[in-house]
Amino acid sequence: MSKYKNMYLNKALVYGNLTRDPELKSLPSGIQVTTFSIATNRVWKDKDGGKQESVEYHNIVVFGRQAENVAQYLKKGSSAFVEGRMQTRSWESDGVKKYRTEIVADRVQFGPRNAGGGGGAKTQSAEREKTDNTEQQTQSNDIEYPEDDIKPEDIPF
Repeated sequence: MSKYKNMYLNKALVYGNLTRDPELKSLPSGIQVTTFSIATNRVWKDKDGGKQESVEYHNIVVFGRQAENVAQYLKKGSSAFVEGRMQTRSWESDGVKKYRTEIVADRVQFGPRNAGGGGGAKTQSAEREKTDNTEQQTQSNDIEYPEDDIKPEDIPF
């Protein structure tokens, strides 16, 4: 008999684009919480060789300092990699029980910023933006990390 008889795993990994701007709120305890949704695409060929595509939408919840960073630096269209656990909440509304399955994020990594403005800081001076664009041309696959207001102890990993 294995010593891991009752070991379980609840892990979710998704990489996609935000379908809406993140919403930042504060819990009564003062902890920050941000919610957003990510779309992931799946492409395959059917039995006749025709291209098929489907989209899945994932509800994401993130807490604490990371919630503040997500709300500040990501927006609709931004790409992000989310690592967390699946959770289903239930509540009653007008006598009807409702359910919502979401990913509670342990980590959110920002994807590369595309030329269409899918990520990065919401406000930048024209000079700073010009410098960023020059750097991005030489390092197009690097992830953009915010430079202001981030201390090593704020990084959750």
